[in-house]
Amino acid sequence: MFFIFTLIIAAVAGYMWFSAGKKTQQFNEAFAKNKAISGIVAVFFLVIAVFQMLTVIPAGHVGVVDFFGHVSPGTLKAGINLRNPLARIVKMSIKTQELTEDMPVPSKEGLTVQLDVTTLFHLDPEKAAEIYKTVGADYANIILVPQFRSVCRGVTANYEAKALYTAQRELLAKAIQQELNGLINARGIIIESVPLRRVGLPKKVTDAIEDKLKAEQESQRMEWVLTKEKQEAERKRIEAKGISDFQNIVAQGISQPLLRWKGIEATEKLASSPNAKVIVIGAGKDGLPIILDTQ
Repeated sequence: MFFIFTLIIAAVAGYMWFSAGKKTQQFNEAFAKNKAISGIVAVFFLVIAVFQMLTVIPAGHVGVVDFFGHVSPGTLKAGINLRNPLARIVKMSIKTQELTEDMPVPSKEGLTVQLDVTTLFHLDPEKAAEIYKTVGADYANIILVPQFRSVCRGVTANYEAKALYTAQRELLAKAIQQELNGLINARGIIIESVPLRRVGLPKKVTDAIEDKLKAEQESQRMEWVLTKEKQEAERKRIEAKGISDFQNIVAQGISQPLLRWKGIEATEKLASSPNAKVIVIGAGKDGLPIILDTQ
């Protein structure tokens, strides 16, 4: 409507300018001032009318064209676009958005768990016009929020409470994401991820889970200690076997003739040393010398 209003004013001002031009030829100066004012007004409103035919779509948005209730199936991309000046342009975000819910959910055992969960989602730009036509700009509260709550309660009912408290919570988050995508992807909403922020269990349950986890960790630690002791015992057995084998090999290599020969070599070295001594040859066992120190 503003476009039509600016066109009417530009047309009226142009007509006044044209009329003032004719009268100026007749009266010379009587309408000269009116002519200038009419020309400026006509140009000004004509420029405004031209700008009404352009629209700027911000980054991360698409423009939905609503022409008196008729929604165009195509959307305007980010940037400067030509538009129908009589149509309304609804700018819808396709950026990642966040929805956080803190809700009580049931577990497989029938316990009530307080779940603080977030979903990251964005609008499918190809289905923005359909979403606007069938749901409206408030599509998140109309479609996503009820389905999100329902899916969370349905999925947690298949898991035990301890699964929400341990590493299995990642599996729970993926299950929620997959089921939620299956329900709302066709409507034009894409779920990116569903991180679980906090899981609140009854104190007795958390204490029992923690005790069980501690017991499992202690059992694993004892298994590690036993394995280590077995490895140490095996190491000592191998070491003793090596020493025994070494002693057997050495014992087999030592003979009486070898010992006599080594004794003779030692006697020769002692006899040639400058120390004062008395050496009795052949008096010892096996004929080896007896060495008497005279000091």
